[in-house]
Amino acid sequence: MRIALIHALKHSIAPIEAAFAQAWPEARLMNLLDDSLSADLARDGKLSDAMTERFLALGDYVTATEANAILFTCSAFGPCIDAVARAHAPMPVLKPNEAMIERAVTMGKKIGLLSTFPPTLVSMPPEFPASVQIVPKLADGALAALDRGDRATHDRLIVEASRDLRDCDVIALAQFSIAATAPLVAEATGRPVVTTPDSAVEKLMRLLKATA
Repeated sequence: MRIALIHALKHSIAPIEAAFAQAWPEARLMNLLDDSLSADLARDGKLSDAMTERFLALGDYVTATEANAILFTCSAFGPCIDAVARAHAPMPVLKPNEAMIERAVTMGKKIGLLSTFPPTLVSMPPEFPASVQIVPKLADGALAALDRGDRATHDRLIVEASRDLRDCDVIALAQFSIAATAPLVAEATGRPVVTTPDSAVEKLMRLLKATA
């Protein structure tokens, strides 16, 4: 199986590759990175028709490589990914968050949503069912620290921000780039933590093995 991974942040590549290596090492991975997507969204502050067209072009490109499924790892682009899924149905096209959301809502009604990228906290809460309460939290400055190569500061800022979510039933880490902090967040808060890469790989395995 060839899985096309489409990234808007370079920091997303290592976490999803690690999740595949652990859970599904037989999968053949194809990485496509366009970090101008996240830069342009941060600049514009909202998704546009032009952005959706760029996503559709990426979907067309990876489909031409005979990929069996597409996993987007950029959590702030839900409507654009929906457009790709419609264009390439019935091929599995996964948002980065959907498998984690499905898992989180089985674990409690009050869900802390921790992110380092502000647009994610705008686009992602509506993807949860209305039956749960979302408590958004930004780890301010953490992504800038990661961009500088300062992972220690990145992780510390995430842990500090997570402490505001200690009264939630479960904490969802909203981006692939912060998945590795899950044990630190769990220790700091005493709450169960779910991550996007592990949940996404598990769902892809289930979908593709059902069609194999």
